[in-house]
Amino acid sequence: MKTLIAAQVSMVSALIRKRLLKPGLMLTIAAVLATGCATPLKTPSAELDAAERAIGNAERAQTIRYTSTELNAARSELAAARNAVTAKDMLQAQRLALQSQASAELAQARADLIKAQAINQDMQQSIDVLQQEVQRNLSGVKP
Repeated sequence: MKTLIAAQVSMVSALIRKRLLKPGLMLTIAAVLATGCATPLKTPSAELDAAERAIGNAERAQTIRYTSTELNAARSELAAARNAVTAKDMLQAQRLALQSQASAELAQARADLIKAQAINQDMQQSIDVLQQEVQRNLSGVKP
């Protein structure tokens, strides 16, 4: 963090020396940079909550029967996000929480696709049976 501030201050100093930046502006820029870097990041509560909701929704939809890999990944990413909060790495926590939410939503979408494909297959089999019945009736064969 200190090296980042030092690098930014040296860059501003270089601009002043090259007369691309007025000296009075340096204090303002330095103050903005210092407060921007010193501002602590907030706990990504909204992202963590959204990930928890997405996992809960996926569990209620019984996606574990169809997409356990994705749902387990979402749970692992949420646990890692919580660990990152404990370690005060809020950027990592936010990234992991968003990834967890995406994994849970992917699990639910894949489960919905698998369910829809199963329904489609059942309907196709019913259609095939009906078509066979129609063919038999048209040819005069009784069942």
